[in-house]
Formats: sequence, structure tokens, C-alpha cells
Amino acid sequence: MLYADMSREELLKLKSELEAQYGEMKAEGLNLDMSRGKPNIEQLDLSMGMIDVLAKDHSLTCEQGIDCRNYGVLDGIVEAKRLLSAMIECPIDNIIIYGNSSLNVMYDTVARSFTHGVMGSTPWSKLDKVKFLCPVPGYDRHFGITEFFGCEMINIPMNSDGPDMDMVEEYVNNDPAVKGIWCVPKYSNPSGISYSDETVRRFAHLKPAAEDFRIYWDNAYCIHHLYDEPENQDHILEILSECEKAGNPDIVYKFCSTSKVTFPGSGIAAISASKSNLDFIKKQMTIQTIGHDKLNQLRHARFFGDFNGMVEHMKKHAAVLRPKFKAVEDILESGLGGLGIAKWTNPKGGYFIGFDTIDGCAKKVVSMCADAGVKLTGAGATYPYGKDPHDSNIRIAPTYPSTEELKKACKVFVICVKLASVEKFLETK
Repeated sequence: MLYADMSREELLKLKSELEAQYGEMKAEGLNLDMSRGKPNIEQLDLSMGMIDVLAKDHSLTCEQGIDCRNYGVLDGIVEAKRLLSAMIECPIDNIIIYGNSSLNVMYDTVARSFTHGVMGSTPWSKLDKVKFLCPVPGYDRHFGITEFFGCEMINIPMNSDGPDMDMVEEYVNNDPAVKGIWCVPKYSNPSGISYSDETVRRFAHLKPAAEDFRIYWDNAYCIHHLYDEPENQDHILEILSECEKAGNPDIVYKFCSTSKVTFPGSGIAAISASKSNLDFIKKQMTIQTIGHDKLNQLRHARFFGDFNGMVEHMKKHAAVLRPKFKAVEDILESGLGGLGIAKWTNPKGGYFIGFDTIDGCAKKVVSMCADAGVKLTGAGATYPYGKDPHDSNIRIAPTYPSTEELKKACKVFVICVKLASVEKFLETK
């Protein structure tokens, strides 16, 4: 029965029952963490072979003839370029290999725009206002970067096929203060949706009012499928080639890393862009560094062998994660399905499930879960400035807990959603 159709008496009776169940769960003294999208220990164990792949009796010289223990090769060894260019579907000449963090690369890219502009444009620090478009719900760390630099962030609603492109085009094509947009185009954080071909093409055909506008295309989950069969995977158009075909080769930066492929603290990251963009970026890099960790690049290349090795490796990740996502989806459906108080996504990949309560309940649910020993990402985190105008969105991160812990946490979550919803309906009954 829909909660909205219940009488006040029915809601009060249900509230009493739910409070009793919630009290029992609190008494269990749980301590469960679903707050961040971290790989679990089983996933980390999958890459332990990397520790020994550079044995002392093996050559540590890369294909360019450089000893990877020494200085040199500013933009990455060719083996690493070949591996990551295949991963994100870009030409090998259109990629720079960095250190372990794509977030660091994105921060650097925004910071460089503030200090030195973009390919000869006025540095953003000298402008009266810099605006960034933020598809919501979205990735909190993206928003943290642009908030740190004082950008005005503008919410762009996410649809089932990507951001509201009518709004994106209106802002980008008419407002020269709009300098960028954050995008997680495949298995988006937190909803898990992927951009449609039409959405990608519309991005490529933007006509920015600002010459220094860029699309920040964070392809964090490009190979993070939950299912092995191609028909059960999401596939998106490659943005660089689409921009080139549209006559806009310079308007996109594409980011990636192996943080959730190998080890989050010691993967390799990259930026892919047009030659003009990369030439401009390298000018800064020659001052900033003599080169990133080539031994780490080499061990990634040798561990996987080639991109096919990486694909097979990700199938092992999927085998670990698939039961976790299914457990969450099954408990949500059995506990909340048909009640009219929640909706959630059933992604085919990535690290998150997007969940929406009825308006005005997300903070209450997260708080109640915390009191019962279940830690979730803070309500509002998926919006700029931490302000969800509907107080409805919650990011569920199923990856880190064990499956049994996850089931316990989800049962607590379901009771909290029900109780918060009943209390909300009682306010108007």
C-alpha cells in the first residue's frame, strides 16, 4: 500500500511498529561503513602480483631505452601510454601519464586555469566571475575543487541519458563566464547512469561563448562493468573524436586513472586532450616536475601485458562486486518496492547506487542510520556546497563492506527510510 494513501491512524500504528524495529537494530551495536566508494580487501588482493612484477633480475628499462629508476620521460613511458590510451579509447599521442590520482590532475587543471589561463586566455584569477556547471546529483570531490577556487557552481539536473542538455547549451553558448562543466559520463557517480550518444554529440557540438570553456570529462568508470556480457554493459561514444568531427577539438579534457583497477593509493592517472591543449599543459609540467613515477608505470604495463589483460582483470573485480550490488537492490526492492516513498538506480557498472527519498527526508535517514551504527555519505554531498534543494538524494556505496555486513546495513537503511517517510507524511495528515 502506498504510504501517501494511508490514514493518520494507519501511519501512527506503522510508526509505532517501525520504532520498535529500529530500537532493536540500535541495540545490536553495529559499526558498518558505507560512506565511500572504496575497493574491498578482495579487490585489492587481485593486484598483489604487481608487488613482485619488477623483480631484481628483470630489466627496468622501458621501450624508449630509459632506466625507469632515473629521471626523464616527462609525459609517461610509452608502455603506460599504450595501456591507458586503450583503456580510454584515445590515440597514444593524445595522452599524458601522471602520478597516482586523477583528482590531483583535475585540481591542477583548474589551478593552472586560474594562474595562467587556458591556451593564452586571461587567467581566471583576473576575471570578475568564473562559473562552473555541475550535473546533480554528482561527485562531491569535483564540487570541492571548484568551491575551493571560488567558482560559482550552477546545478544542472541529471536525466536518465545524462545532464539536461537544453540547460547546458543555454548556459555554455550564451554566458562567457561559464568556463567548465564536470562530467562523469559512464556509470556516473552517484546514479550509475551513462550518457546517451545524443548527449555526447550535443556536448561535442557546443558553441561556447567563452574561448577557454572546457568539458571536464572524468571517465573514472570506463571499464568498471558489473557484467561480462557486452549486451549487459553500457557503451558511450568517445568524446575526443566526436569533438574533432564537430570542429571543436580543443573543448574537452578527458581524465582517468587505475585507482579502482589496481591500488587506489598507487595507481596511475592520465589526461587526454587535443595536441594544442597538451602542449600548453606540458609547459607547466616542465616547471612542476622532472617526471612521475616511471617504475609504477612500468609495473602496471608489465602486470597487465596489454589492454586485454586489464579487461580480464576487471572481470575479477566484477565477480566480487556483482553479489554486493544485487544484495542491495534485492533488499531495497523487497523492503521499499511499491510503497511510493523511494526510488533508486540499478546500474550496470561503477561504484554506486543512487537513491532518492521523498522530499525532506535524506538528512533524517542518514542521521538515523548513523545512530544505529551505519555510516553513509552525508546527505547533500552530491550537490554543490552540500545543499540538496530537495533533501532527497543519498549515495549508496556497496563496495567496501562484506556482503553480510552490507545486508545488515541495508536492512537498517530500509527501516530508517520507512520511519522518516511515515514521520514526513504525518506532518500533513
